[in-house]
Amino acid sequence: MAESPRFKPSGSIPPRRDKGPPGDPLITCAKRVQSNKLRMYTELMDSHRKRKSSSSTKPPMKNAKLTDSFTGSRRITQATFDKLLLTFVCEANQPFSIVETSSFKTMMETLQPQCTVMTRKTLCSKIQDAVKNMKSIIIKKLSTSARQHSYLGVTCHWIDDISLERHSAALACRPLKGSHTFDVLAAALEEIHSEYHIREKVTQTTTDSGSNFLKAFRLYGEDKEEETTNWQEDSGSILDDAEDSELEVEYQDVFAVLDDNTGLEYQLPRHQKCACHLLNLISTVDATAAEATNDTYKRLSRSAFAKCHALWNKTSRSIMAYETVERECKLQFLRPNQTRWSSLFLAVERLVRIHKEQGEKAIHNVCTALKIKMFNPAEMGFLVEYTAVMKPVAMALNILQGESSVHMGFLLPTLYQLLEKLRKLESSCKMCRPLVDALRDGIQKRFGEMMKDPELIAAAILIPRFRTSWTTEESILKAGLTFIRHQLDTELGEASTNSSLSDEDDFFGSMGSGNPEAGELERYLSCPFTGGVDVLHGFPQIKKLSIKVNTALPASAACERLFSHAGLLFTAKRSQLHSKNLESQLLLKLNHHFTD
Repeated sequence: MAESPRFKPSGSIPPRRDKGPPGDPLITCAKRVQSNKLRMYTELMDSHRKRKSSSSTKPPMKNAKLTDSFTGSRRITQATFDKLLLTFVCEANQPFSIVETSSFKTMMETLQPQCTVMTRKTLCSKIQDAVKNMKSIIIKKLSTSARQHSYLGVTCHWIDDISLERHSAALACRPLKGSHTFDVLAAALEEIHSEYHIREKVTQTTTDSGSNFLKAFRLYGEDKEEETTNWQEDSGSILDDAEDSELEVEYQDVFAVLDDNTGLEYQLPRHQKCACHLLNLISTVDATAAEATNDTYKRLSRSAFAKCHALWNKTSRSIMAYETVERECKLQFLRPNQTRWSSLFLAVERLVRIHKEQGEKAIHNVCTALKIKMFNPAEMGFLVEYTAVMKPVAMALNILQGESSVHMGFLLPTLYQLLEKLRKLESSCKMCRPLVDALRDGIQKRFGEMMKDPELIAAAILIPRFRTSWTTEESILKAGLTFIRHQLDTELGEASTNSSLSDEDDFFGSMGSGNPEAGELERYLSCPFTGGVDVLHGFPQIKKLSIKVNTALPASAACERLFSHAGLLFTAKRSQLHSKNLESQLLLKLNHHFTD
């Protein structure tokens, strides 16, 4: 068997032992051996080359790939290069000055030597152009949609009438100059509506319960009760006073009337208070009312939370404390944050979880090491009951702050279920019974009017998941069903007005046919639930009304998320970032699915 050529050195040929005269047999034999070895070596090398060239399935080496990419086999155009660079800066939250750093330019020029890295000024200009293009796409998208849109602060939300899926877009994140008074807020909102050509499409705006927002919508917003006012009483008073009004003349100061704020300066849609903000107020402000009704609860609450805050403060300010907690508890404590909903509940829940999983000794060792008073059994029992009572509130808050799968119709079923869960906790609570009562009173105080609103009741009924199963109060369901029937009759009247029938046929058109919309409502309420909203496709009028009343979101959590992204961009190192550039970069990041 022949060996590989690489093991055949030239020195393997037997050396000449001695120089002899010409024709010496020893020399002739050595030449013959050398010739044979060279021929064998040549044949082996040729066969090796043929096997190497015939192998076409062997993958190329990594170095070959890198060489191909650097030689320009995947070169891109300058326009594509600029677009990729802009996307990198916006989505990676990079400062604009990165394009002028030498290391970045060297890397880009090495990867794509035929392309030129744009300057910071050019980058800012291209970002502004990209924002204009993105806005035009959103405007075009909104112009082809129906009127069932809801706008939440500076974020926009609508439901597609074909797929019944929710779509969202960030519209603006702009600073307000001067005091944030009600008229400044109204002007800013109307400017955004006009910029996106949606002034006539806005159905509802959800904000927090700030006094400036409430006053702005009270003066400039659409009156929700405008369509349900008792016109009979108004018309009666007008008829009674008609004669007196003709006889009496009252003079008014024209300048005073013009200077008076009549609410006609701006036009805003109807207003909805943020449900999550109200629940947070209930769990923080209204919950403190429990201390005024029971001294035992007050004493336990203050002593337990005083030790909790001492523990949270110590563990968040010291590296040694952090390591102690990590060693003893296997988990870190959470520290409450006033700007985050349910943060107090989550912090207490983590403490109770550590106590349950690692035992009382772990908490005792941490308190001893940090020189904090240890929780006594009564205080720990209070914290366990506190988490049990506040857990339904936190769950309700998490549901209502959703975006893609939550509609306005989720509000009342969530509140009614929350009240039911709190009612069941009354019998099992020993120390936190006053807290349960305070939470229930807070819900009635802050949501009482909403829970009787016919439109919100109708929104819940028109969610196939809920319909009429979320409450047993007949008066509540009757108010919602009456609202639905009234809206269906109104839609029927508008459809008949726009029909092409003759006046006579249209006048007698409803004879013998009954009310098809009423029959559609009964069929919708009796059909089986299939687990989604697709059932609405079988009821056209119900579907149209459901989209109308359920487009709005019950909470302003989407706007809070927008500000969270803005906080990631506006860091201390970028304090000189212009507000227009901040908004542009933020909108391109959040609305990347609307760009080309």
